Order: sequence, then structure tokens, then C-alpha cells
Amino acid sequence: MSHALYRLGRFAARRPWTVIGAWFVVALVVVGASVSFGRDLEDSFEAPGLDSKDALDLLTSTGSDAAGPTAQIVLTPRNGSTFFTSTEAQAALIDVHTAALDLPNVVDASDPTANGSVSPDGRVALIRLQYRVIDELDSADLDNLKQLAAAIPVASPLQVELNGDLFLAFEEAPTGIGEMAGLIAAVFILLFAFGSIIAMGLPIGLALFGLALGVSSMSLITYVIEIPSFAPQIASMVGLGVGIDYALFLVTRHREHLARGMTIEESVGRAVATAGQAVVFAGGTVVIAILGLAVAGVPFMTAAGIATSVTVLIMVVASITLLPAFLGIAGHHINRRGLRRLAPRHPENDTQPTDAPEIGIGWQRWGTHVSKHAWPYAIGVTVLLLALTAPVLSLRLGFPDDGSLPTSRTERLAYDLVADGFGPGINGPLIVAIDISQDPDIVEALRLAIASDAGVAAVAPAKVNTESGVATLIAFPTTAPQDDATLDTIERLRTVALPSVLDDSPAVAHIGGQTATLGDIGGRVTERLPAFLAAVILLSFLLLMLVFRSILVPLKAALLNLLSIGAAYGVLVMVFQWGWGKELIGLESTVPILAFIPMFMFAILFGLSMDYEVFLLSRVREEYLITGDNETSVIHGIASTARVITSAALIMISVFLGFVLGDSPVIKMMGLGLATAIFVDATIVRMVLVPATMRLMGDANWWLPTWLDRLLPKIDIEGESGLPTPEMESVAPARESRDEVLV
Repeated sequence: MSHALYRLGRFAARRPWTVIGAWFVVALVVVGASVSFGRDLEDSFEAPGLDSKDALDLLTSTGSDAAGPTAQIVLTPRNGSTFFTSTEAQAALIDVHTAALDLPNVVDASDPTANGSVSPDGRVALIRLQYRVIDELDSADLDNLKQLAAAIPVASPLQVELNGDLFLAFEEAPTGIGEMAGLIAAVFILLFAFGSIIAMGLPIGLALFGLALGVSSMSLITYVIEIPSFAPQIASMVGLGVGIDYALFLVTRHREHLARGMTIEESVGRAVATAGQAVVFAGGTVVIAILGLAVAGVPFMTAAGIATSVTVLIMVVASITLLPAFLGIAGHHINRRGLRRLAPRHPENDTQPTDAPEIGIGWQRWGTHVSKHAWPYAIGVTVLLLALTAPVLSLRLGFPDDGSLPTSRTERLAYDLVADGFGPGINGPLIVAIDISQDPDIVEALRLAIASDAGVAAVAPAKVNTESGVATLIAFPTTAPQDDATLDTIERLRTVALPSVLDDSPAVAHIGGQTATLGDIGGRVTERLPAFLAAVILLSFLLLMLVFRSILVPLKAALLNLLSIGAAYGVLVMVFQWGWGKELIGLESTVPILAFIPMFMFAILFGLSMDYEVFLLSRVREEYLITGDNETSVIHGIASTARVITSAALIMISVFLGFVLGDSPVIKMMGLGLATAIFVDATIVRMVLVPATMRLMGDANWWLPTWLDRLLPKIDIEGESGLPTPEMESVAPARESRDEVLV
């Protein structure tokens, strides 16, 4: 593959405008099609084989009004002394109810003046809107609901807030400020690493271009599979990180080659053949791992994985085609306007091989220090990581409810008003769908059985459709949607209350609704998480064994990856469940860890950590094959890669932490978890634990049974073997364009 990449890189550098023009056409087509024909993203939190999905299918197949999502209009008097018993407030309630019934796709709206629609203290009134099935809705329906609330005059005696399923399906939390903060941090890191404005601008520009193309494509992918509304945020997080990182590796290698006197075309070609091959390898593992989310059996997770994988794939392809074209145009100017410069090194007087990496003296000293104190560092860091991982024993998977949103959001205000007026369980109603076609008299018995459960506060009167043979009961738990007690109540209803009535009846009942659906999905993810983790670890072991021809190196890498990600999980528990420092990230209250976050994090971090692992160990192995000295090779690998790895990690961390500034607890979790794992992996693990353990294992690091070595295909991840002799500049370029690479 290195020869193909070498030729591709040289072509892009030689014909840059052809490559750029091709990308421009692709971008024009994708963005234009997205604007003209793209579909809205929507969240459909359901999965086949779950009881909640069976409830939805039963309601949908019979055309029941309860099959669609709901929304709540929550009203309270602006004047604390005014209650809904007043004539003025009653009239205002009726006006809002009438306007709600006129909204497009609303099939029913509860009467806010009826018994049970006003809180016992008379201070909160509810209007429940029932919409058509989700397939017939789009974000315009949410906009219409918001416009209804906004149209209520300031002089009205009512304060109006909104929440419900419709927000879960179509609301997108803004994260622009966080993304901008992460990008600004990345700019400064790249300026420090490269000392050149042009060299800094290329990775940033490439990442932004790839991200725009990836996000635009999502509205087109919806023709194949429904993409959830949170997918662009996760894709942005991962895409920005990997896009900048991949470009960083390529630009760094290109500048190394230029500093040694290679021609522009040759330098770009060799950069794509070496660093570019590592980019293809790392990006491919990210894509494969994220697509592995399909094993969870949850369609929206699979769809989000596909959308993120497309973005990563675009970043990889752009890195090995579009970036080389820009490098060809920039030529030696890539080092101009540098912030720091060293004297050029002429290849004819060079004592190092032409492709030898620069050695950082400070990092070389650090590697020597760790090597001399390998046992204390290995034991100390392992204990530290195990301590950070320990909170995982208290990990509680679930789904945060609206009570965890900032108080500036209408969903949070509505949630609090309802919880204060009616009790916390009203925010998470359970919809019991009953097939009564064979036993129409079973409904009342079921209602009484459900109402008798200690975790149920109330059960609304049944809605019976004898023509379709379906009845619907709405039960309100005594506890909040995200509480473990609510999930326990659902389990009791399914295993005790419903069977106690249905065992002797042909009728069938299923429990659905948003709360039950999210709980069921959390249970499925928890059930399949161990198999997913085992598959990813096995894949990482096999890939690294192929690359480094070793048993212990990939085994150690798999264990260290577990420690890195375990530490990140532990930090999430400490912050989001225990509330340690939650104010620092703008978290309003403690919440369970979102059920699919551990799986998403593991898939993404597997590929990212593989990137750093390959970059470091390929240099270590290269030196070991030359010298046969394990200790010297480890020190050399640290010294030659530490600065690039540190810079790449800092960029990733900055981008991920930027998303912590958003409103959504889900995005905060993902951002903080990924930032923590990258920090641990690229610093504590990669710069301390890896060299310490490799020093202790000595030559055994590179042991591989002879018979297995013969069976495994040969992979040269750095792509150096077999490349032609590099073409050198016949006349050394000017000093200004021959700045020493600072890596």
C-alpha cells in the first residue's frame, strides 16, 4: 500500500489544482444536495425485541392515537397570588387549549380545566398534546409548538413552558461556543508545535472542510437509515479531533523531509507513504470499531456510528489527497512566517539517515529517567489508574431526564413545575398498550393491578377502542424518570402486576412510553457491552500483533487501553453520579451515565489510542531492528515521538473539552470522557507506563513464535521499505524556507 500512497501523494503535489477541483465538485454536490433534498434528523429511540417496542408496534398497527410522540404545555400564573380558579386564568387556559388543538399534526389535546389537569395547589396546569406517528413529523412541528408559546402576550396572566417527547425527537442542543473554544486552543497548540502560521492553518482548514462535508452528508444518509439528531455533535467532536491529528502527523513528516533537503514532490509523496499509511490504518480502525456498535442491536446507535464513521472516513481520504495538494501549493512557504527557527541542515553533511526523526533532548532525558526507575513508575502509575478506575464499580447506566438541563431551558422549567405541582413521576408516564381483541373485559382488572403497585402514583382512565381491539392505560410512577426506582417499578409491573391478571386471559399487554423505552435500551446495552468490549480488545490485539510481530506488545497495549478507558469511566462516575466538581462543567444535578456512552467511548478511543500506539512503537521497533538494544530503542522512540504525540493529544483534549461547555449532559459526558481518556492515554500511559513496562520486559517485548511469524502477513506500517531513493534539491533552498522541524 505504501507504493500506491507514495504515487498518490506525488500526484497530488504535482497536480494540486486537479485534486482541489475534484474535491470542490464533490463538496458542491454534497452540500447542494443536502440543502435541496436533505431530510431532517430525528431521534427514534426504539429497538426490536424490546417490550417497549412491542407496545409501540401494537399501537401503530391498530392506528391508535397513542402511537405518536407527546408534548406538554405547562402553565402557571405569572402573578403568585393568582390561581387557575380565577375567571381570567380559566379564559387564558381555554385560549391556549384551542390554539394547541389547531397545531398541525396534533390529534388530541387534554382539557386543562378538567379534574387532574390542575395541580392540587391550583398553581400548575397541564395540556398534553398527542401527535401523529413520528414518521409523519419533522422539526417544523417542534417549531410550531415553540411559536405557540412565544405568541402568548407578555400581558397574559400565564407563564408557559414546554417539554415532552417532541423535544427528545427534534431538539438539538447548541454547542457552537464549545467548538469555537476547542478550535482556538488547537490553533495556539499548532502554532507552538510548528512555529508557522501556514503549517498551523492547513490542519485546521482540512478539519473544518471535512467536518462541513461530513455533517452535510448526514441529511442524505437519512434516505438509507434514520440518523439521530445528536449524531452531528458526536461526529463534530470526533471529526475535528482526528482531522487535525491526522493532518498534524502528515505535515510534521513533510517538514522533516523538507529539512533534509528533499524536493517538494518527493517530500509530500514520502509523507503520504509513511505517516499517511499510519493515518489510513488508524482511521480504518476507528471506522471499524465505531461500526461495531451495531452489535448492541439498537438502531439509533448503529445510525450514529455510521454517521460518525462517514465523517472519519472523509477526514482520512482528505488527509491523503487534499492535504498533499495544499502542501504542493505551499512548497517551502510552509515554513515561512515561523515563530522559531534553527539553522538548516544540509543532507550532504548529515550523519543521520535521511528519514531519521528529530530527537528531543528533553524527552530523551525523560525516557532515560523512566527507564532507570522502571519498577517505581510501573507500580505507581498502575495503582493510580486502578484508583481512578475504582468508581466504575458504582457505575449506573440510564438516561438523564429534563431535570438535568440548565434552568435556562424551557424543558427544565416545565419539568420543575410539573414535579413541584404533581410529583416527579408525572414527567415520565408509562403507556400500557393492551390487545383486548380476545378479552375486552380485562381492562379494568389491569388498571386496578397497576394502580396497586407501590411505585405507581396514579393511573388515568382507560382509552378503549373496541373497533381496533386495543386499550391504552397511562400510569404515573411515584419517582422521577431517571431514578432506578422507576425502572424497578416497570420491572415489577411486567413480571408481577400484569401476569397476575393476564395469566388466565388471551389478552396481551406491553409497557411503553419514553421512560420505559430508554430503560429497555439501557438494559440491552448493558447486556451486550461485555461482548462488544471483548471483540474490540481482540481486534486491537490481532492488529498490533500483525504490525509489530509480537505477542507481549499487543497484549500489553490491550491491558493499558483498558486502564485508560477505565480511568475515564471512573472520572465520569465521580463527576456525573457523585457530583464532584459538577459546577465546573455547568452540570445542574447528578445524573446516571447515559447507557450508550461507554460503548461509544470505547469504540472511538480504541482507534485513537491505536494511533498513538502505532506512532510510538513503530519508532521503537525501527530502532530495535537496527540496534537490537531494547532499552535504547524505547528511549529513542519516546524522544522522537513525544512532542508530536503530546501536541496531538492536547489538540484532541482541547476539542473534546470544548464540547463540555454545551447545555446537553449527554455531550458533556462524551466530551469529558474522551478528553480524560486521551489525557491518560497520551501522557500517563504512553509516556510513562509504556516505556517502564517495555524496559522491564526487555527483549521479550518482540518475541513471536517462529511458526506464527511465518503465517502472519507482513505489514510495514511506516511504509519505508521498498520506496525509491529520495530525490533531493539540487540547490539548497533559502534559509527562510529551510526551518528546522520542531518535533
